[in-house]
Formats: sequence, structure tokens, C-alpha cells
Amino acid sequence: MAEPSGSSKAADRGRGIVIPDDWPGYRLNLFTYPAHYSEDLDCVYIPHGVIMDRTERLARNIMDDLGDHDIVVLCVLKGGYQFCADLVERIKVLSCNSSKSLLMRVDFIRLKSYLNDQSTQDLQIIGAESLSVLSGKNVLIVEAIVDTGLTMKTLLTHVRSFRPNMIRVAGLLVKRVPNSSGCLPDYVGFEIPNRFVVGYALDYNEYFRDLNHICVISESGKQKYKV
Repeated sequence: MAEPSGSSKAADRGRGIVIPDDWPGYRLNLFTYPAHYSEDLDCVYIPHGVIMDRTERLARNIMDDLGDHDIVVLCVLKGGYQFCADLVERIKVLSCNSSKSLLMRVDFIRLKSYLNDQSTQDLQIIGAESLSVLSGKNVLIVEAIVDTGLTMKTLLTHVRSFRPNMIRVAGLLVKRVPNSSGCLPDYVGFEIPNRFVVGYALDYNEYFRDLNHICVISESGKQKYKV
């Protein structure tokens, strides 16, 4: 995970694109999205095209830092699958068209800590038994969203127990929350306010994964899909 650094390069990258607290998002009628969610969203918060551009920049940063290494990409399911797939695809393209090459293998782990829109203390790690392959490897953990950072700290402790050579973390979203542990990814896509967002594989009780944009769920949407 990222540590405080005096370098301007690290400082410039650290927080990613910062979305201010008063950002209202875009009106839904400016974009296409599944009609079955027409009453369930407040706004488009980050359009799909912006996510793609930012992901390409992160891929370039990762190539700059890790190029010519062999790495294991550890995708955190379920919410991280789309970000991971797009990030790996862009790294592959860069490997074919630059002086550096990054040999990758991809593995998966599933974390579950949310009930409705609340993070719980009950963290389930599924697929943990297969992580012995990380021993001595350079590991890039790819996660969709980090809020308090407690889930990521638990995962990092677990991954370190397999004695990898190096661990880096790429996170698409980091939430500004009052109870943050300060555990931040090395590569950050966007820093966002403390709002519950869905789409681009981020879910609310397994719904909204089929939404391309990152959107803010409405209160009526929370009630509709509450368990």
C-alpha cells in the first residue's frame, strides 16, 4: 500500500482524480443505461468513458513502475472484476507497444463485507486456500473500492502470510470517510465523497452490476433491493 512520500510524482498520483463533496453528478437523461433502473438512480457520477481513460492512465503508471517484472494480478471479486479486466487489457496493449514487457498471470479472491449499504465487521474471504501460489511472487491486488480501509488491511495481512516478494494495490475508487484507517492503494483512480455508488460491477445486494457508468443509487432504489 502507498506510504507517505516526499516525491512530487508520488504526491501527484496519490489521490487520483479528486471529486469534491458538492459534485452533483450528471443528469441521467444525458446517458444511456438499463431502463429497469430508471427509478433507482440519482445521477451518473462517473461516466464509463471517463473510467476507461483513467484506467488507461493507471495501466501506464503500473507499466512505468513494474514493467519487466513478472506479476500475479489478484482480482478482488465480485466488484473488482470489471476494473481488473479493463486494467489487465490495457496493460497487455502497453506490453505489446512499449519497450517494457509485463508478464502477468491472474488469480481471484472473493471478499464479502457489505449488507445493504453498510460495511460489516464480518469479512468473508473466499478462495483464500489457493493463495500459496503467491509465495515469492510480485503481487498486484486489484480492488474496485476502498472506504474505511479495514477490509484491505485484513486482506493485506492475509496475503503477506504467503510471503510474496512485493505487494502493490490498485483501487478504482477511494471514499473519503471519517473513520478511514489511512490504508490507501498505491494506484488510485478516483477519490470520491462518502456516497453509495453502484455500477461498473459495483453492486447493491447483487443488483446494478449490469450498469456501465458509476452512479449514485437513490433512496427508493435502496428500499426496492433491500434484503
